[in-house]
Order: sequence, then C-alpha cells, then structure tokens
Amino acid sequence: MTDTQFQTVYNILSFALASMMATTIFLWMRAGSVNQDHQSAVVISGLVTFIAAYHYFRIFNSWDSSYAYVLDKADPELTGMPFNDAYRYMDWLLTVPLLLMEICLIMKFEGDKAEERRSNKILQLGVASALMIICGYPGELVTEQDQLSQRWMYWGMSMVPFMFVVYTLIVDLAVCVEAEQDPQVKSKVSMACYVTVISWLTYPVVYIIPMMGVVGSHAVVGIQVGYCISDIISKCGVGLLIYQISAAKYSKTS
Repeated sequence: MTDTQFQTVYNILSFALASMMATTIFLWMRAGSVNQDHQSAVVISGLVTFIAAYHYFRIFNSWDSSYAYVLDKADPELTGMPFNDAYRYMDWLLTVPLLLMEICLIMKFEGDKAEERRSNKILQLGVASALMIICGYPGELVTEQDQLSQRWMYWGMSMVPFMFVVYTLIVDLAVCVEAEQDPQVKSKVSMACYVTVISWLTYPVVYIIPMMGVVGSHAVVGIQVGYCISDIISKCGVGLLIYQISAAKYSKTS
C-alpha cells in the first residue's frame, strides 16, 4: 500500500461520510416542508443516509487503524489490525431495502388496491435486495487468484435478484411513472429510478475487479473508491431527488 493509495481511500471515505451526514441533516430539516403524504419518504431518505453515515464512520476508523506510518518510511505499513469491510455489507443490508421503499412511497399507484400493491412491491423489492446482498457477501471475502471461481459463483447468484430489482424499477414500475400528470414530477420520478439503476450498475463491475487480474493494494483501492462513489450517488443523490419530487408534488396541491 503506497502513501497515495492509502490517502486516496482515506479521503474518499471521509468525503462519503461528510456527504451522508450533510444529506441527513438537510432531509430531516426539510421533511416538515412537504405534504404529510410524502413526509415518510423524505424521513426514510434521511434514515438511509444516517445509517450509511454511521457505517462509514466505522469503515473510516477501521481503515485508519489498519495502517500506520513510521518516521523512516514514506508508505504506511500494516498494523496487524484487519480492515473490516463487513461494515459496508451491514450498511447495505439495512439501507438498500429502505432506499427502494422511499422510491415506491413517492410513486403514484392507481386503482382500488393501490396501497396494497405498493406494500407488495416494497416487500418484493426488499426481499430481493436483501438476497442480493446476502449472496454477494461470501464472494467479497474471496480474493486469492486461485479461488476466484468461487467469487464468480457468488457474483452470479447475487445478479439474479439484482436483475429482478432493475427490471422492477425500469419496466414494472413504469406504469406508476406514466401515471404522474405533471411533466416535471414525472421526469424526476423517472430520473430517481434511472439514477438508482445506473449507480447500482457500478457495484457488479467493482465486484469483479479482482477477477480482471487486478490484485493486491490496487484491487483494494479500486473497490473502496468504486463503492464510495456509488453509495454517494444512490443514497445522497437519490435522497435529494426524493425531496425534490415530494416538494414538487406539494407545490402542485397547495
């Protein structure tokens, strides 16, 4: 691990932590300014970034504890304290279902059983996203080049529920997007779905970095930077979109 590599991960983790904290404060402070029907979506958006901020605090501390500098060397050395990246998967297990829930809450479900269909869709997406994370985590622990076939196996398993979530957001819920009468609201709801999917597409690509021949510290840095960027977009970016959608809907009804 070179000094540049260590500082790159150190700084991106710090930036992600600050982004999550700032977004949480903004969303919770502005939750009362939207219609009561949409306050839950904004509050949950803030809860997503709050949970993420806590885990990024733990990830940051774990990274800092894993390496130490000595006076006669420019690069950091391992301290013997292992870097615990499981915090990231624990974060995803909590925040990803909530993130999908907040998207469903600001969508317009029509018909006699609209709320029942909304609840069923939230349940389906929640279970699928949890399975995606649970299936992917064991493969994240496999980094040895002679065992990467196992990592590919877990990647393939996690891609099944991943594709279900993508299909649901882009195709299955398209009818809810089209149900929006206001063009501005429709555009933002559609953007929330596509931004979520586009940012999520980074995860399976980052996951296979070790399988592309990138090893050692290069793989570690690539994975950490990739996951941080995706988290900032999918949690902070989508959370702010949820607020904008809720505010736009409120302005049309007030």
